[in-house]
Amino acid sequence: MAPRIVTLTTDFGWRDSYVAAMKGVLYSRCPGISVVDLTHDIGPQRIMEAGLFLSGAVPWFPKGTIHLVIVDPGVGGERHPMAAKVDGQYFVGPDNGFLSHLLQRFPLERAVALDNPERHLSVVSDTFHGRDIFAPSAAHLACGGKLEELGTELDVLETLPLKAVAVQDDGSVQGEIVHIDRFGNCISNIGTDHFSEACKAQVGKHKLAVARTYAAVQRGKAVALFGSSGWLEIAVREGSAAEKLGIDCGARVTLRRG
Repeated sequence: MAPRIVTLTTDFGWRDSYVAAMKGVLYSRCPGISVVDLTHDIGPQRIMEAGLFLSGAVPWFPKGTIHLVIVDPGVGGERHPMAAKVDGQYFVGPDNGFLSHLLQRFPLERAVALDNPERHLSVVSDTFHGRDIFAPSAAHLACGGKLEELGTELDVLETLPLKAVAVQDDGSVQGEIVHIDRFGNCISNIGTDHFSEACKAQVGKHKLAVARTYAAVQRGKAVALFGSSGWLEIAVREGSAAEKLGIDCGARVTLRRG
């Protein structure tokens, strides 16, 4: 079979050798592999941010894709190196909750601990499992290897304590800002299942009608809308809502009908 796609998502940035070293292992272990950089700009140690990023990107990849995800503040500690299959795609990385958002939407099909040393590099660093354990494991899958050959079965994976929305007696929905993207758009945990026509959103003292596009308001004006990933966001047309409205992660958002 032709080698599968392997994607890379890390908090490594580009200036150091870490990403290049993992790519070297991937290409050495599975010649002809197709490697796609999704992002290396996840904030340092921000597991939640990695999970949100993956939930917006992964569903658009073909079945059989292998996603190598290294945001690993607990490297060398008690967390399991793991590989999992979710909705027909594979994920290789630390068992630290980065799959939490995807597991809200899709069932876990299978998971294993990466405890078979035959699938690792011959020497394993205590501080760089991305190169020495995760990359060779991803290459194994990419070249047609089986998940169960990587290690022993895991029944459950670690999950993060994701914030739940609360539906109030008056029908309003309360959530919070969980991510701010590079444009300054403030993305909440309120999904489209709570959307109806003529909704209004409030964050702090700012009350905004929910529109369908950024262009619904004039340049520099604030707007609420459900973005392409299906979450309610607060934006400023051609500007930063985070800066202009003084919004940060954790800010309460209320969605009301009418």
